[in-house]
Amino acid sequence: MLWSRSGWSRTPRTVVVLVSAEGSAFGEATADESAGAIAFAVHSTMPDLAEQLRALHRTPPIFVVPNAWDAASARLFVAEGFPAIATTSAGVAASLGYPDGGAVPAREMFEAVARIARTVTVPVTADIEHAYAASPAAVADNVLRVIAAGAVGINLEDYVPGAADLEPIELQSDKIKAIVKASNKAGVRLVINARTDGFLRALGPADTRLAGAIERGKAFLAAGADCVFVPGVRDPDTIRALVEGIGGPINVLAVAGSPSVGELEKLGVARVSVGSGPMRATLALVRDVARELKSQGTYTSFTSRTMPFDDVNELMK
Repeated sequence: MLWSRSGWSRTPRTVVVLVSAEGSAFGEATADESAGAIAFAVHSTMPDLAEQLRALHRTPPIFVVPNAWDAASARLFVAEGFPAIATTSAGVAASLGYPDGGAVPAREMFEAVARIARTVTVPVTADIEHAYAASPAAVADNVLRVIAAGAVGINLEDYVPGAADLEPIELQSDKIKAIVKASNKAGVRLVINARTDGFLRALGPADTRLAGAIERGKAFLAAGADCVFVPGVRDPDTIRALVEGIGGPINVLAVAGSPSVGELEKLGVARVSVGSGPMRATLALVRDVARELKSQGTYTSFTSRTMPFDDVNELMK
């Protein structure tokens, strides 16, 4: 598929889309780093992948999606049978040498998403934080770059790093509407997982967070989001209240103390993700390897549980 400002033209081959650093110029091109341009492959299967991803939020069983931070972790999750892959902004940022929280340059984040998307054949949904932009138009332009990277879904946060409060509901809803309009025109109707951070960041009085999340979730769904992501909740009664109050698909983040997948399904949750947890668990193992190697000069922490070299090579073919 080839994007131009008039829309997508369908073609059975794979083409390369050139996206300017500002996300404003699109067209067929070869890879070119001049003038801040980035080239990504876009496949004609993307509309179908988007609908596959959307359907996973709407039909039983509960949609369990792992979060990858590089091509190898994405391949491994797919090899274990997951029907779709999400990225983790914290995991990708760390792998690129940045802290989480909007510090990674948008260009580098989109390049990382592209590497993950071209590594797997299942739908990929990209965690793009606050979309690295302030206005609805700029957010939508960056989301077109996510499409060019090969992702068919996004996480969009309602918290901008450094802010004292969440984005106004009206502004965040306008961002979602702009994304819907732009992606529809592009021919790849992105699956929007609209995240609200009141619980995660403990913003406002504790007794107002549930009502605030419900109000925001309903507004985001009305604006065109496909699912509402409320990280920071573990209490079953609160989760049930969110499901009933928002009245649409809900995403819960699995952390220590969260209900099991089966319990979340009984509560009516549509999607459960794991965020940066697997990446941080991997780092903990690497830390243990380093400490054992440095302090004891032995190798048990990695030799006792390691994938054979040939299995890794086979995984990445």
